[in-house]
Amino acid sequence: MAQSLATRVACATALILSIFLLLAPWTAYHAFNPALVKDTAPSNTAAGAEQPLENGYLLGVGKGDITGPVVEVNMMGYADTSQSGTGLRQRLYCRAFIIGHPNQPEDRIVYLVLDTQSGDTAVRYGILEGLKALGKEYAIYNEQNVAVTGTHSHSGPGAWLNYLLPQITSKGFDKASYNAIVDGSVRAIQRAHKSLRPGKLSLGSGPAPGVSINRSKYAYLANPAEERARYATDTDVDMTLLKFEDSQNGKMMGILTWLPVHGTSLYQNNTLITGDNKGVAAYLTEQRMQPENPDFVAGYSQANVGDTTPNVLGAFCEDTGLECRFNDSTCGGKTQGCHGRGPYFRYLDQGTRSCFEIGKRQADAVGTILASDNMKPIELSSVSSFHTFVDLANYTFTSAFNQSRQLKTCSAAMGYSFAGGTSDGPGAFDFTQGTNDTDDDPSLKNPLWKAARAFVHQPDEDQKRCQSPKPILLDVGASKRPYTWSPNIVNIQTMRVGPLLIIVAPGEATTMSGRRWREAVAKNAKNNLKIDNPVVVLGGPANTYGHYIATEEEYGVQRYEGASTLYGPHTLNAYINLTLTYLPYLDSSYSDLLPPTGPEPPINVNSSYSFITGVVYDSPGFGRSYGQALSSPDPAKIHQPGETVSATFVGANPRNNFRLEETFAAVERYENGQWIEIRSDRDWALVYHWKRINGLTGSSEVRLEWEIEQDRNYDPSQLFRFKYYGDAKQAFTGKINAFEGASGTFHVGASSSTTDTELLV
Repeated sequence: MAQSLATRVACATALILSIFLLLAPWTAYHAFNPALVKDTAPSNTAAGAEQPLENGYLLGVGKGDITGPVVEVNMMGYADTSQSGTGLRQRLYCRAFIIGHPNQPEDRIVYLVLDTQSGDTAVRYGILEGLKALGKEYAIYNEQNVAVTGTHSHSGPGAWLNYLLPQITSKGFDKASYNAIVDGSVRAIQRAHKSLRPGKLSLGSGPAPGVSINRSKYAYLANPAEERARYATDTDVDMTLLKFEDSQNGKMMGILTWLPVHGTSLYQNNTLITGDNKGVAAYLTEQRMQPENPDFVAGYSQANVGDTTPNVLGAFCEDTGLECRFNDSTCGGKTQGCHGRGPYFRYLDQGTRSCFEIGKRQADAVGTILASDNMKPIELSSVSSFHTFVDLANYTFTSAFNQSRQLKTCSAAMGYSFAGGTSDGPGAFDFTQGTNDTDDDPSLKNPLWKAARAFVHQPDEDQKRCQSPKPILLDVGASKRPYTWSPNIVNIQTMRVGPLLIIVAPGEATTMSGRRWREAVAKNAKNNLKIDNPVVVLGGPANTYGHYIATEEEYGVQRYEGASTLYGPHTLNAYINLTLTYLPYLDSSYSDLLPPTGPEPPINVNSSYSFITGVVYDSPGFGRSYGQALSSPDPAKIHQPGETVSATFVGANPRNNFRLEETFAAVERYENGQWIEIRSDRDWALVYHWKRINGLTGSSEVRLEWEIEQDRNYDPSQLFRFKYYGDAKQAFTGKINAFEGASGTFHVGASSSTTDTELLV
């Protein structure tokens, strides 16, 4: 998450919280009531349930639009107050996957992959409440069997998370942003549920080369040498793939993959909403499958992502061109000039080409795995899951690796190196990575940071000892004013489909943390669940955003990942202990038993504050009308593939209507006497830009850009045009009216190269 968050928190916390406390009576939200969208897709549920299978499952896939505010709201991930949305390159989705036992209807799991920074406590709560509101048919989906994971994209809108810490840089909580995610996710589950049918599952794996490297090798090397020697790489490069196939027609319904790579291909200066590299991968795979199955759903789940980066060329100093210092990722003792480089870093495009390339490499890996002989069927077996809440503020337990060690966790806290950031998003001021509580680091002596810590919550000596060697910058777990800053209560959840076990992790596990966690679960499952060859994957950050999960050795180094491990040096051991404690609930003999619910976390939807200014009104401006084309592509020129064509329109604020399941923009082609849409804002190559022209009058403009794909052949005699869809808010009445606009026509020529069949930027 938010590599630069603490640096801004240190300066802004006192001011923002003072305003929060003063204005609390006017900014609290009322009770949440999801506006569920009815879906009229044909239902196959009854047919699937009435056809018992000997070797198959009941399968369903679905997708729902969760694109929230694309302008004027801070983006979630880098926590940079200057990074607010200015448009849309790619719509965001929730992709839902349902797996059920055909002869035991109650044995069912729902795995969601959202194009968001993470799963979230309040979002999951809202989804479950939305499912309850749908009635008895959906009562089968509940706390135990619904997992909400995020792809960890850093290029989506923010202001939807449950806790105060990530709300600070977004100026609080935005109910519309939150509802877009919740409602779209419920819609995805509805569609998956209605698509349920007899199906087959196959499981395979294979390498995804060139997708990620380790951005924190210095910390990784702190792990035992004999442990590191068991692995050829310092990140997990193999993708695990689960294929969903319709038993009736043999067509693929969807795929669900797990591979770790940070959603930071797009840099901190990007202001266009996208799903980052995993959003690209899903888009490309679904496009490739479109001719065979228009309803195909591709889920690219995150995994043990903590210390990975898609900036695969490494981290370099901007001023010298030399590599950043190995131990702390600094240049001349400062973090600000150290930046990771993606494969196309030389293009000054905010990481756009690199993002597309890293996504394409993941999509290509899927194609290779599906075409290989690595795919093995999963015979009909147990479908089960468990979920419980645990308070990690002071959890004592016996180590799963050494029965003589009694360990404990601590109330959540962020270390000084949290503010140092990473090479994906450097920090500011005098913070650096690798700052321990015994160091002579300048940041530890800075009175401003001491004052900020005291304002949030002054940690006592027990907390300092528990978190050592982390020097505490923000004692967030103990801070409840004006409401909870960060979670102490976390979700513990694991799912099972035959030999496949899915750890649903409430944070960003590092590479070695994920390996230890998976290995411990596999060993236990083999011994206690009697699974001969268990396959264990880890999906997250999910359900609650508990920041990072570093190994004890990495924690001791206190780079960014260790400093962001909330619950002290034994955080990973606690998660492993809890997973193994409840693993027996995945056995068929426990099918009628549920684990204890645990302490309920706070849901802050109704108590969160917001200082995000809403849309007051729109105006087209004097002598103009909404949707009026102000500029169009040259109609006399034949525009070639590889070029970018654009049109500008009199616009209105897109926050008036997110146009969920619709589009703000389109490219149309004239065929047989009518205009046919060939691109929408779902497509990577069509970009929507919004710009406020005059804040006083409320006027704005929209620019649509089409980056004409290089692999397509077009008839130069055919006509094309841009289409813009907007919604304007009237002054005084507040009424919102829809409008449309069309550009002038233009021509596109044939591609000079047709060797690459992929969509290029």
